[in-house]
Amino acid sequence: MFEALTERLNAVFKRLSGRGRLSERDVDEALREVRLALLEADVNFRVVKGFIERVRSRATGAEVLEGLAPAHQVVRIVRDELTALLGGKAQALVLDPPWPAVVVMVGLQGSGKTTAAAKLGYFIHKRHGRRVLLVAADLQRPAAIEQLRILSQQAGCGFFSAGHGLSAPDVARAGVACADKEGYEVVVVDTAGRQHVDEELMEEARRIVEASRARQVLLVVDAMTGQDAVNVARAFAERVGVHGVVLTKLDGDARGGAALSVREVTGAPILFAGTGERLEGLEPFYPDRMAGRILGMGDVLSLIERAEQAVRADEARSVLRKIREDSFGLDDFLDQLRQVRRMGPLDQLLSMIPGLGQAKALKGLNVDEKELNRVEAIIQSMTPSERRNPAIIDGSRRRRIAAGSGTRVQDVNRLLRQYEEARRMMRLVTQRGGAALPPSGLPDVK
Repeated sequence: MFEALTERLNAVFKRLSGRGRLSERDVDEALREVRLALLEADVNFRVVKGFIERVRSRATGAEVLEGLAPAHQVVRIVRDELTALLGGKAQALVLDPPWPAVVVMVGLQGSGKTTAAAKLGYFIHKRHGRRVLLVAADLQRPAAIEQLRILSQQAGCGFFSAGHGLSAPDVARAGVACADKEGYEVVVVDTAGRQHVDEELMEEARRIVEASRARQVLLVVDAMTGQDAVNVARAFAERVGVHGVVLTKLDGDARGGAALSVREVTGAPILFAGTGERLEGLEPFYPDRMAGRILGMGDVLSLIERAEQAVRADEARSVLRKIREDSFGLDDFLDQLRQVRRMGPLDQLLSMIPGLGQAKALKGLNVDEKELNRVEAIIQSMTPSERRNPAIIDGSRRRRIAAGSGTRVQDVNRLLRQYEEARRMMRLVTQRGGAALPPSGLPDVK
């Protein structure tokens, strides 16, 4: 999402780094470019003005202008202020007893509230082990109730909807009563939206919050809507009250200004970021990590956390043992591909590695999901003995596998070459440093 902004900021900092000492004029010229970059990224102009003033007041001090590496200090100041703009320290969703704790999702139609409600339920259930009930109080959109019912099953959450005749606040109240009776610890209420902010929307949202005695009101904001998101956020904060923000579609290709504006406009912390369509695609929001990614510095901690969630310790030990025993087969290769897919899109993962996000060789990288499906089909068309020992796959077997998977022999050949290369590289890694790996198979993080 922030690719254009990252490129602009990096170009500014590169020009600064070419100068031994900085003058106030140098800083002013750089900040003028930063200001334009932020405005072009659709950041609210009032937010940009305050941000630039804060950076300028710190960057024109003697310790920066006369320092040994002034350009690096300016980058550090921009990073610090960007982190502060995004909320400073990460904040968690607070859900303590007495149960049930109620969370109400509000926002405009099309912002992704229903999906965000299911993702939040999945997150609370998986990460915190709580029993979650999803309540369908969106009575405006015909498909919303059925959508939430299906998602609740996939998320391992309970589901509640009421018959015709009840208002949305009554549905929310009945859902909380049901959760209390059946022992659910957390209730997540999905509400209706409108195409734009109006009196009816605000009044219904306020009444739902009151009827459900909500502990938390989360505003769902589409990060791709730019300045409109700021106006929506301000209206909900003033009329309904907002405890936290969920930014959806952060994996999109828009300019991302909403993400940099909504915290300052609402005063409420950004708690979660939506990074994909899967139920797992909701992550806690870390302002410092996001600032690092915007400035092209990567986000290694989030990458490690995704890996830890996707790979179980016993699976990692098993793979390591098979590599050392030279018994790593195509079934294992397929399992590794599936684990990588669970971590998210490959271009998104690469952007978290410092330096790779802006590498020219990776520009426009788009991993075709169909290619991964093709690999899976080829491997599943093999016999168990072929998957265990690919060396026995001769020409006739390759033709049979290609026919069975609906692919070409060239595709089968390419997969076998990729498998051999991956196996060779993993053997090399384990020979050089595998013994130093912890039992989990993942590097220790201090």
